[in-house]
Amino acid sequence: MSAKLPHWVPVGARHYIAHTENGAPIRVLARAAGCHASTILRQIRKIELRRDDPLVDSVLRKLGAVSTCATDQNSDDTNKDATGMNDLSDLALPDDATLARDAMRILRRLCETGAVMAVATDLDKAVVVRDTPQGGSARTAVVAASVAQAMALKNWISPANSGRIIRYHITSAGRSALNRFLHKFGDNTPSYGGCAEAAEPFCFDKTTQYGPDSGLESGRARFAIGESPLAALARRRDKEGKPFLSEVLVRAGEQLREDFELAQMDSTITQNWDHFLTAGTQVTANGHSQGTSGAAAARARVKAALDELGPGLSDVVLRCCCYLEGLEAAEKRLGWSARSGKVVLRIALMRLNRHYNATVGPGGPMIG
Repeated sequence: MSAKLPHWVPVGARHYIAHTENGAPIRVLARAAGCHASTILRQIRKIELRRDDPLVDSVLRKLGAVSTCATDQNSDDTNKDATGMNDLSDLALPDDATLARDAMRILRRLCETGAVMAVATDLDKAVVVRDTPQGGSARTAVVAASVAQAMALKNWISPANSGRIIRYHITSAGRSALNRFLHKFGDNTPSYGGCAEAAEPFCFDKTTQYGPDSGLESGRARFAIGESPLAALARRRDKEGKPFLSEVLVRAGEQLREDFELAQMDSTITQNWDHFLTAGTQVTANGHSQGTSGAAAARARVKAALDELGPGLSDVVLRCCCYLEGLEAAEKRLGWSARSGKVVLRIALMRLNRHYNATVGPGGPMIG
């Protein structure tokens, strides 16, 4: 009855769909699951109580349509044509690989201080926004509504309000899922084996061990899940009491990070950013994609932005904005004097913001 459902669907939701959509008795489900009927009943009641959440309600409707169509096809061999499969594809349910990639990216963003996912009922995209020190908000990520629905069904996010625009926060289950993702897939943070002065290549090989002077522990990069280096620097004040980084500059850096993370989502392409981390080298065509997917478009935007910045400026934004390396570590690796990195980073963000205004426009592109 629920064999056609995606693998990521929780067991409780499978039992709920089987009982409400296909009419399977609770005792039959209990015998198949090897548990007591009261356990199945509690699972069904728990899912039913969550249907007030628009994301949960939407994905349950989709899963119910999938399960009903699969049952109809099993009962009538004449329905096993391509038309039924096309109808199922219109439901836009994510597969397991897509959910894992998108969820890891979004959950990391939701772990940041003041971050929420905003979902509008009439839009097919959800955005992650974060409060800025200036009292505003900055968009940090965009995700398909179907992925947000799957995350809500798995209880990785929970609503904080009701209305046309609903804000979702990460749950303890979401944080646990993020830890599992990072342990399984890594954090996409490269291992640093050199610096711009010594042109030793940087690689994305997760098996590469970090050097003893890398400032990294246990073979993993120091990754501040709760806050990015830009957010910490934006709280600092200059001599006149103004924020060291304006909201516009922080938004430009977050836009580059968003594109950088989207560029890593294409499993068929491995982009090598080595030439941007070694000053004076030529840009190669390694890892260039010919596709038109969202990952390929994001990869092209990152490459165009780093080309515009050039050596030096591209080094510091790639390290601090994309790899989330702290300023002190970046200064040490690039051979710069202490406290000079923040000045260079601000200059780089100014040029990056000018580049985005001239190319994609304020606010940045949407996925797709």
